[in-house]
Amino acid sequence: MNAPYRDPIGFELFNEIGIIDQLGGTLLARALTPGMTRAQFAVLNHFVRLGHRERSPAQLANAFQVTRPTMTSTLGRLARGGLVAIRDDPADGRAKLVSLTDRGRAARDAAMAAVAPLMPIIGAILSDAEIEAVLPTLRRLRIALDALRDPPASDFEAGSSALDPLE
Repeated sequence: MNAPYRDPIGFELFNEIGIIDQLGGTLLARALTPGMTRAQFAVLNHFVRLGHRERSPAQLANAFQVTRPTMTSTLGRLARGGLVAIRDDPADGRAKLVSLTDRGRAARDAAMAAVAPLMPIIGAILSDAEIEAVLPTLRRLRIALDALRDPPASDFEAGSSALDPLE
């Protein structure tokens, strides 16, 4: 009898992360306050989590790995709702700067309160100790992948040490 086929372990890891993202994202989207999309919440949360005062739309697009037009659309909806302020960049008249407004911070806080009922679901699946144990590994993976965002094409050649951000 043949052993069942198994994908490479790295692929299994990304597959599990992708499925968790899809399932968790769906739960998050259902719990968010009416009218708030995952993308909008992510931008508001980005400002709060990282403590940014201002970011350009290009910086935000890069951070979220989306196109500039996609980010511009999201920022436009947030600005129309008064959740972010967009102003001209005094250093570059063609560029814009985005900042979180008090209303945006309040909307992010309301969204966090709306998703709070999901936390017991996570707590029923994983203990705090299990979550604390896995977070450093997940953070290390995120940091390593973040360092690989925009490597030169030549870095993807077999055996290139540029693919090892921890080296």
